[in-house]
Amino acid sequence: MAELHPRTVAWAETMAGYAADGVVRAHADPGSAVQLGEPVLREQREAWEAEHLSAGATLASGAGQRAVAEEPDQERTCFERDRDRIVHSTAFRRLAGKTQVVVYPTDHQRTRLTHALEVAQVATSIARGLGVNVALAEAIALGHDCGHGPGGHASEDAFDAFIEEGYDHGPWGADVVLTGLNLCTETLDGIRNHSWSRPTPGTVEGQIVSWADRIAYCSHDLEDAASAGIVSTAELPPIIAEVAGRTRRAQLGVFIRSVIEATAATGQVGMAAEPAQALAALRTFNYERIYTRPESVAQSVAVIEVLRALVEHYAGRAGSLPAELERAEATAADRARVAVTYVGGMTDRFAFETAIALLGWDPERLPRGIGRGA
Repeated sequence: MAELHPRTVAWAETMAGYAADGVVRAHADPGSAVQLGEPVLREQREAWEAEHLSAGATLASGAGQRAVAEEPDQERTCFERDRDRIVHSTAFRRLAGKTQVVVYPTDHQRTRLTHALEVAQVATSIARGLGVNVALAEAIALGHDCGHGPGGHASEDAFDAFIEEGYDHGPWGADVVLTGLNLCTETLDGIRNHSWSRPTPGTVEGQIVSWADRIAYCSHDLEDAASAGIVSTAELPPIIAEVAGRTRRAQLGVFIRSVIEATAATGQVGMAAEPAQALAALRTFNYERIYTRPESVAQSVAVIEVLRALVEHYAGRAGSLPAELERAEATAADRARVAVTYVGGMTDRFAFETAIALLGWDPERLPRGIGRGA
């Protein structure tokens, strides 16, 4: 047997930790101590919320209505539990393999997962600045895109053909993908309605996430596109550069501060006119120069073709779906819906590799990322 490296031996020796004075520590030296007295549990945090959160904030106490009733958790508020359930879910983990803007992203380009994390950062910054429920805002932000299929927004166009009411990633995430988590009604409402074309979310925190989503993707999609050489920040219209700056860091600072200041002044979640115009101009710039550039349109067309072919395969062949999804008495519409659920849950790579292996799909017909000829 090969001799173990000293680092490996040192790591193995920490198996049991370090016991002293009736407690087991993670490190040999005691380090800093905390004078607490009693643990700060759910009830104490709920009491703190009731005393300190702003009027109009969503309180955890009295909330927590779920499709299946549950006993309250001893340590966590209902919205903290939701946040944790989302983070530990397979749907959230799969976002690491799903397109934000470009399929097959480089190491430094955003995925749908890093987008969700950045939205959560913006949302929690705004929520803290307004004194509202940070845990609820974070839970909604982390879960808001779990309904996206592989290949970005083009997956919605692909799946529309099979879903009677149409495929919208917000409602699909809340009402299909995340139903097994038994989340609170407030969390699901924010996820369902985060897009600006949807009804207004029922909580202040949900409205904050709607702004946080747009602020985050407008800024980071520009940064990714500039890094890839698709656009130059020198080309930004004056209103963007003068009001919000040319970098993601500057833009986030301006837009986050603008939401906090305007909301504090008016009581309505929003922005003052000038920064809102700058954000709208940035989104328009991205739309014209990034999202609808010829290469992006070609990527979308390729995504739609391959995803529809996969759904048609699974919907039309009994026994082709995983055993836990098969229903002997399913109607054609039901089977199509289950097929969309299955394909929609796939990561980009798994979907495209499945198309090659299962359908004999020509790899040249697959979407192309920055490093694959886009």
